[in-house]
Amino acid sequence: MSGRFAPGTFTPAPGAGAPVRMLLTHARTEAVLTLRNGEQVLLTLLIPLALLVGLTYVTVIDLPQPRVDSLVPRVFALAVMSTAFTGQAIALGFDRRYGVLKRLAATALPRWLLVAGRVLGCLAVVALQLVVLGVTGALLGWSPSAGALVWTVVLVVLGTLTFGALGVLLGGSLKAEVVLALANIIWLVLLLAGGIVLTVDSLPAGMADVVRLLPSAALTEGLTDALVRGTAPAVSTVVTLLGWGAVAGLAATRTTKLV
Repeated sequence: MSGRFAPGTFTPAPGAGAPVRMLLTHARTEAVLTLRNGEQVLLTLLIPLALLVGLTYVTVIDLPQPRVDSLVPRVFALAVMSTAFTGQAIALGFDRRYGVLKRLAATALPRWLLVAGRVLGCLAVVALQLVVLGVTGALLGWSPSAGALVWTVVLVVLGTLTFGALGVLLGGSLKAEVVLALANIIWLVLLLAGGIVLTVDSLPAGMADVVRLLPSAALTEGLTDALVRGTAPAVSTVVTLLGWGAVAGLAATRTTKLV
């Protein structure tokens, strides 16, 4: 055995790991755990995919032709909300219940890396979702411009951070069972009456004024501006998303519990 390994190969080398490597490992773990969860896949991918294909051919709601062009921005907004808000809130709630966060906090991982890894993992899942939905949309006849895709990336990142902050606010402060029920109810309400399935302009005047202030409507309108109308998103869209994200983030830092 002598000479087979270089001197010092098995000598312990204690010390902190490289932050970037720890961050990528933690983000990959979070993304894989999400993709291995059947309920999460149903909520974040299969339902948006079914809505995209189904509503392209079934005219249960009025949409301008070609229908797929109007559906893609809405389905993208739904996918972001499903993963960053509903999925994140439920995962965080049950991680707290089973003591996962408490045990991670006791490891060598710094607190900022735990948060950043979770955010990065969420962005990776959203990116995978949009690739699958985008390819499906292209097969159905959707053909976006390069400029529209740039705005789409900006809005998706902003939307993911905003809905992620809202998900942490919900999942980090309530019991897991309450989070599970509330997150799904809010998801359903925002899907049906939050400016995603039905456009804000099709709602009654008083209700439309309220819905315009919701992050779901802002993200849907911003993506529609970019992908359908070929324009930059309105300033009010960006301000609405930033406002919700800032308020939710500040509230989450005060209310989030490890257990």
